[in-house]
Amino acid sequence: MSLTRIIQDKIKTKEVILGYNRVMKQLKIGKIKMIVFAKNLPENKKQEIIYNANLAKVEVKEFDGDNVNLGLTCGKPFSVSVLAIKERDKK
Repeated sequence: MSLTRIIQDKIKTKEVILGYNRVMKQLKIGKIKMIVFAKNLPENKKQEIIYNANLAKVEVKEFDGDNVNLGLTCGKPFSVSVLAIKERDKK
């Protein structure tokens, strides 16, 4: 399954966190399964995400497009530089 399809499916089920600050906060809490960032994310933010994701053992993927295309993939009328897919709650 393509990364675009995964993102769109997770948006429908509301299992996505949008935005750099919110993603970083949830990453430190440990409730994230995967992080996706746009190709044009500034290098310092990209390195910080990768570093913290490695510590938390979270998968990181680069979206094949810029932040505007990532926002459109999410069905949002604004750009999205970073998103995270949340872990499902254990029942």
